[in-house]
Amino acid sequence: MIKKYFLIGLMAVFLKPAFAQQPATGVQELTLQESITYALEHNEDIRKASLDEIGSQYQVKEARAAGLPQVDIKGTAVRTLEKQRMVLPAELNKEGTGPVILPIGSDYNMQGGLSVSQLLFSQSYFVGLKAAKSAEDLYRIRKEMTEEQVIYNVGSAYYQVLQTQEQFHNINANLDKLTKLERILQLQYENDLVKKVDVNRIKVSKINLENQKQNLLTAYEQQQNVLKFFMGMPLEQAIALTGSADDVLLPQQPTLADAAAPAQGRAQYQVLQKQKELRSLEKESIKSGYYPTLSAFGSYNYQSQYNDKLFNQEAMWFPNAQVGLQLNIPVFDGLRKRAQVQQREVELQKLDVDIQQYNKNTQVELTNAIAQLQNSQNSIVAQEENVKLAQEVYDTTNELYKEGLSPLTDLLNAETSLREAQTNLNNERLKYKLAQLNYLQATGELESLTK
Repeated sequence: MIKKYFLIGLMAVFLKPAFAQQPATGVQELTLQESITYALEHNEDIRKASLDEIGSQYQVKEARAAGLPQVDIKGTAVRTLEKQRMVLPAELNKEGTGPVILPIGSDYNMQGGLSVSQLLFSQSYFVGLKAAKSAEDLYRIRKEMTEEQVIYNVGSAYYQVLQTQEQFHNINANLDKLTKLERILQLQYENDLVKKVDVNRIKVSKINLENQKQNLLTAYEQQQNVLKFFMGMPLEQAIALTGSADDVLLPQQPTLADAAAPAQGRAQYQVLQKQKELRSLEKESIKSGYYPTLSAFGSYNYQSQYNDKLFNQEAMWFPNAQVGLQLNIPVFDGLRKRAQVQQREVELQKLDVDIQQYNKNTQVELTNAIAQLQNSQNSIVAQEENVKLAQEVYDTTNELYKEGLSPLTDLLNAETSLREAQTNLNNERLKYKLAQLNYLQATGELESLTK
């Protein structure tokens, strides 16, 4: 039995540095702002969103390229295996034996040249250019939306780790109390002042608390891994959070009147607006198909035709050149574009419904977050008072027990009540921080945590 508790004591010694105020060498200290800043630079989702944004810039260049001169150098070499035949009237046959049949073309036909074309007018081109730039804005906003979600995830995971850290302090304090009480009871038992059952009760309570601490350690490591995952940090990197549950996220307490304000600053709202703009441009692009298109073209070529062998040195090359304009006027397409326009109209109406639903959802989120903030504040005040009362009950019961006026059962019950009150207080503080994060997310102000 002594060996067992000696091993438990060694475990406590080795586990203690993970929650000490002074981190060990190689441990990275992190505030909430530092955690978010690190995540914005290393999170994989943000990196992919950044690549999408870069890709959209090339899409704009691709759309713009259609309006620039198109230059091609072309060359062909043709070997005629079976020549075409031309039939001439029999009157042309001097021998008078029937129509004249003549082969057409040569064995070899080679041509090389330069062709240039330039789009002069196309309504679809101008609309497509606007759509490409709008798509670039959409990817930029989606990156901001990804950053908002990462900030929320990091903030939530950060305070969960922090609250678990605080819970460890409470458990260690309670373990110290039980350890001291166990020593006293052991001495009293050795002097026949208490029963063996009283010593065993303390040991059972202490073992239960040690098991709770071990379970909390596992949860703490898991929460740290979740935080590192959201940050894009290697899991093997040791960290120590230097923040506090008393960190101020909101400069002032919002009221229910603030829930009426639309959260147009959120990236999600801007994405919906940009999607609506893109659908409108698609509709305009389809309508621009009714407009004529005009382009200019020109080419300069050399051509040679000869027989007998390939690359005949005696073959002669003849130049030819041409310039011109090409005009395309759409007349009737079977009402295809009309059906496409109507499809875009339906999609625009659906986006209007999405925006209305978004505004309602945001108002619900704001109302719930504000209500949770107010409720958590009241609960924190009540739980702080509860912890104070539980501490007083424990101190009083402890004194009465030392004087022999209170049984051990009352002392253990008082210790359990104190521990539960401290746990409830920590939970309420975590709820309050999450409510603050929810409010900042609903108002589109999460980026304020980076400043």
